[in-house]
Amino acid sequence: MKLFTRSQPTTLTVPVVPLRDLVVFPGMVVPVFGAKRILVEAIEEALPANRKVFLVCQRNPTLDPKGSDLYTVGTLGTVLQHMKLPDGTLRALVEGEQRGAILSFSQQEPYLKAEIRPLIDKNEVDKVTLSLIRSIQESFKTYAALNKKIPAEITSAVDRTEAPHKLVDLVCAHASFKIDKKIELLGIESTEARLRELASTLELECELLDLQQKITNRVKKRIEKGQREYFLQEQMKEISRELGRDAEDPSGVKELEEKVNRKGLPEEVLSKVQRELRRLEKLQTFSPEAGIIRTYIEWIVDLPWNERTEENKDIEAAEKILNEDHYDLKKPKERILDFIAVHQLKEKVKGPILCFVGPPGTGKTSLGKSVARCLGRNFVRISLGGVKDEAEIRGHRKTYVGALPGKIIQSMRKAGTRNPVFLLDEVDKMSSDFRGDPAAALLEVLDPEQNSTFLDHYLEVPYDLSNVMFITTANSLHNIPYPLRDRMEVIEIPGYTEYEKLKIAEGFIIPKQIEENGLSWADIRFRKDGILHIIQNYTMESGVRNLEREIAQIVRKLAREAVRKGYARQKLPSPQPKERDTASSLPPASAVREATPIQSPQGETPQTHPLPAESDSEPPKPPFRVVLTAKNVSRYLGNPKHRRDILYKATRPGLAYGLAWTELGGTILPVEAVVFEGKGELLLTGSLGDVMKESALTAFSFLKSTASHFKLSSQFYKDKDVHIHIPEGAIPKDGPSAGITITSALLSAFSGQCVNPGIAMTGEITLTGKLLPIGGVKEKVLAAHRNRIPKVLLPEENRKDIDEIPKEVVSSLEFIFVDTILEALRALFPPELFQESS
Repeated sequence: MKLFTRSQPTTLTVPVVPLRDLVVFPGMVVPVFGAKRILVEAIEEALPANRKVFLVCQRNPTLDPKGSDLYTVGTLGTVLQHMKLPDGTLRALVEGEQRGAILSFSQQEPYLKAEIRPLIDKNEVDKVTLSLIRSIQESFKTYAALNKKIPAEITSAVDRTEAPHKLVDLVCAHASFKIDKKIELLGIESTEARLRELASTLELECELLDLQQKITNRVKKRIEKGQREYFLQEQMKEISRELGRDAEDPSGVKELEEKVNRKGLPEEVLSKVQRELRRLEKLQTFSPEAGIIRTYIEWIVDLPWNERTEENKDIEAAEKILNEDHYDLKKPKERILDFIAVHQLKEKVKGPILCFVGPPGTGKTSLGKSVARCLGRNFVRISLGGVKDEAEIRGHRKTYVGALPGKIIQSMRKAGTRNPVFLLDEVDKMSSDFRGDPAAALLEVLDPEQNSTFLDHYLEVPYDLSNVMFITTANSLHNIPYPLRDRMEVIEIPGYTEYEKLKIAEGFIIPKQIEENGLSWADIRFRKDGILHIIQNYTMESGVRNLEREIAQIVRKLAREAVRKGYARQKLPSPQPKERDTASSLPPASAVREATPIQSPQGETPQTHPLPAESDSEPPKPPFRVVLTAKNVSRYLGNPKHRRDILYKATRPGLAYGLAWTELGGTILPVEAVVFEGKGELLLTGSLGDVMKESALTAFSFLKSTASHFKLSSQFYKDKDVHIHIPEGAIPKDGPSAGITITSALLSAFSGQCVNPGIAMTGEITLTGKLLPIGGVKEKVLAAHRNRIPKVLLPEENRKDIDEIPKEVVSSLEFIFVDTILEALRALFPPELFQESS
């Protein structure tokens, strides 16, 4: 008979039984045993009364509990059985009946006694409660399937239980929740809140158990796979031993060791490789680490440590090869011949580190191939354009998955010798980010004092690059860091003149395009006036890349024309060795049946040309013959794309033509200035850099301070605004050499006088009127020559640079050298602009 009911809450004072790591829920029957006084006397006190005790869990199971060491929520229970053993130990069986909360402790010694408030459960079941019950029952089925420690009869009992409080108590009694979570579920008074918390907890536990099971299965499979591989490997060893094949080395270690011994590696490298071989012997064949070590050793063995190519030391033969491949390029050719001469006198010579700098299309990359051919060395090339990662140069460390050596070591393996010609293309196009600076990594590669011990991160042993001839290419030195630039011998390759382009087209481009487009059998001639017409009206460049495209377009159209006329179906004579006549050649005499006259486009004397041999069964077909001149080039290329003479013919106040240097070579820089009513302000447009803006301010200040030299009012700028624009506006521009051009444009705009026609200028100005020297003179003069500008104004100190310019260009231009701005302005404007006293 109970002292309380579930329908009426009350309080009662009962002995407290502390439990370690156990939370008792209503309906649970738990054994309690111990010899401690706090447990024995509490149960003995309850027996003569109503046999009621309060079961509560300790917060810290290692301590002898006091009231403050217990949770405040527990379960009221009845002692069903008890037995005291001779050694004083008490064994009891207690059944949990109702949840309760401790209000206060009425006794601490010799056992705990507390006033308990029972927690009343509501039995009403609504739709929400019913849905929560169904959810908990389904979740518990999943939980029991994953836990595998819960008996089937418990799952059935949960499925049959409809009372909300009984369901929560039953699930919590058998679930493996943590102590804190069970205490929380035991202490919630609202039945609906208890159901919601239990549903959430069950769902989370199911997810955790499912994840744990997946991880366990993966680990188990991995272990089983490793055991299986080990078992099969041991079986292979036993089978091999039974067949007497132990010497065949199924793991491949002995084969690798033989390769290493034959390679003749340096002592330091050999020691490192031998250590890796010893590690490889101890590893399983299918071990991932074994594959990494085997790949590493193969990389070491494949590298050229002692292999060299026999070099060509014949200067005359080398010079002939260089001249066959490239026209002009005197400086780089002389440097290569100097190297060969030194190599004849001294056996051991460190490979030079050259940097070819010039506009696109001037033959920098192809010159590197030609150098390798004339030296008799192997050639390798890597492009550095867009490289951002230092590991591209030095490689990744072996600890990374899929690690490989850097581009330097990979290219050395590809070269197969330790003394190739190594071209680092577009060295000025590298950039840096959070992964490092590849330009800094190249410092070791391109330093003759360091590259004999180049250390790749993957190899971890030094590799000798001192015998390599490194050649780098760049369009501009400005984008190359100074420490890297300082390690290279810079050889500038400027743009070509029209005469040089003509020779290149005749000797190289036209024969190449005729051969590549299958017209070597035909009679195709490019006359000089036709080639010059293409150069002058269809290209505007420092190199010859666009020239080759235009010539290729002509030859392709000629090929199509030949096919349409049926020549593709002819049995044509195979090409024979022939002499070069501008860019065309004739079929061999053995394939000629008769000669027919052809009238030159300009009425020249008719010449006889052979016809391809025909079979007797077909009527003779006249040969496919074309002569390209200035008059018929437009038939294949369309209207001219450029007008060279339009610049210097266009004159008006406020317009002056400067000369500028770019990565693509020299160019013409028009400067425009207009004056209008205002307050003396200066406006600048055209994507100008800070240096060019300062040049404009300097020019304006100079004119203000020297107004007395010109027929201008001393206050000429007070009520005027001036706007300076340098087209094209989308192209960034900077540099000091446009100072004299801006000064001329300003003076022209304020005075209304035009700059003398046909003059292009360049020079840096100062406030005191000096004209300072500038760089890139050759490229700028070539730009004036290309654009048919007859006169060039330069600072006096740049007179010495004229010696670097081809004679045919110098002879076609008139040079004006000046020391001061006033001298320059007197050469640029008519005399009536100046005061007589000045």
